[in-house]
Amino acid sequence: MTNTRLLTSVPEAAEMLRAGELVAFPTETVYGLGADATKPESVARIFESKGRPSFDPLIVHTHSINRVRGLVRDWPHAAQLLAERFWPGPLTLVLPKTDQIPDIVTAGLPGTGLRIPEHPVARDLLQQADIPVAAPSANPFSGISPTTAQHVLDGLGGRIDAVLDGGPTTVGLESTVVSLMEDQPSLLRPGGLPPEEIEAVVGPLRRVAVDPEQPDAAQPAPGMLSRHYAPGTQLTLCPWETELPAPPTDNSGLLTWGPTAAPAGYAAVERLSEDDCLVTCAANLFAAMRSLDSQDLDAIIAAGFPEQGLGIAMNDRLRRAASKEK
Repeated sequence: MTNTRLLTSVPEAAEMLRAGELVAFPTETVYGLGADATKPESVARIFESKGRPSFDPLIVHTHSINRVRGLVRDWPHAAQLLAERFWPGPLTLVLPKTDQIPDIVTAGLPGTGLRIPEHPVARDLLQQADIPVAAPSANPFSGISPTTAQHVLDGLGGRIDAVLDGGPTTVGLESTVVSLMEDQPSLLRPGGLPPEEIEAVVGPLRRVAVDPEQPDAAQPAPGMLSRHYAPGTQLTLCPWETELPAPPTDNSGLLTWGPTAAPAGYAAVERLSEDDCLVTCAANLFAAMRSLDSQDLDAIIAAGFPEQGLGIAMNDRLRRAASKEK
């Protein structure tokens, strides 16, 4: 059992990362659980503390394009275009790695996911630490991602060394992951950057899905397993433009958004936004899921989103949260 410290000092957190310790920190997407990506022993502690399978790779965070380029064997024109347009920000690019990144980070695959976060605390931390930092979401594996320091402590308190408190995140969804390992860029995970914006820069994205016949094979990106981001309470997704159902029991919760009236009879209702703003919905999604999950409900019904913009990523999270597969 580890005494998890709550920090506000960026220099102290940077020193802990350099010393090989595990430090959760805020990004604009969600809180990440950071370790020195060049130290296999530290990275192994990420997997251990989260209960994360070794076939699920990690994303490496740095503070500059030059640092990213030093970690990859190839830097295609598409990478330059996307980096100039969207970094810092919620975009991860998968590129051929150098030997500086150990295989434990990439699940033995030749490519590594790299990102420059936009959050000022994260950027300050990465600059002061001056190391590549491997960082998945700072929560127990397959659970709801954390958007506050308290969420991290609730899930990983006692398992990690420290949490750097930078307040609530703003985007609220993990980064969009795009692979540049082949000529045509591939969308591996929708996220906080809508795919339409990426396609406006590099053209159509190929969609990639997990092979259901090989669920334990190394995944090309995190967050691609059938069940992920899941509350303990069973969640059911009601597709976009489908009428919300009456509560299945008198102790059910509803996750909804926009001005449409909720059906009567729900024991708890979390409304992600009072209007049709998907940005607000995304920022509030995981916190609202946590709130409903904490109320000892029988079931959660979630309203879906249009399959465009951030709605694509939110539907992805809700479908995986609703999956009964393990």
